[in-house]
Amino acid sequence: MELQSFNNSTPPNFIPPNSGQIQAAFRALSDPTRRDILRLLANQDMTIGDVSDQFDITRGAVKKHLTILEEGALISVRANGRERINKLEANGLKAATDWLSYFSQFWDQKLAALQDAVAAEEIANTTKK
Repeated sequence: MELQSFNNSTPPNFIPPNSGQIQAAFRALSDPTRRDILRLLANQDMTIGDVSDQFDITRGAVKKHLTILEEGALISVRANGRERINKLEANGLKAATDWLSYFSQFWDQKLAALQDAVAAEEIANTTKK
């Protein structure tokens, strides 16, 4: 389902990200090992070997995780001689963040309603005394 047809209350300035881009990003983020790899790469660029040393899984498994992260545009890979250096691409998280931010309006509305209810109750309690 395209987000554009999600409902009629979509804000006019909301531009849905490419659905393939979102799917690849969420697929990459769905695995806890891949999220851990992203945390590692947030601190520094690493080779496959450097990443493998941090996990109790095979180098081949790490390579598969890195490939999925690259497909999701969450990391980039550059060659440095025979090594492949993996780098976090924070902008790759933008598609997922933009998609999720649309739904924050519903929380904002509920929190505002809760705040109004608490304020009304406080006023009612103050006037009773």
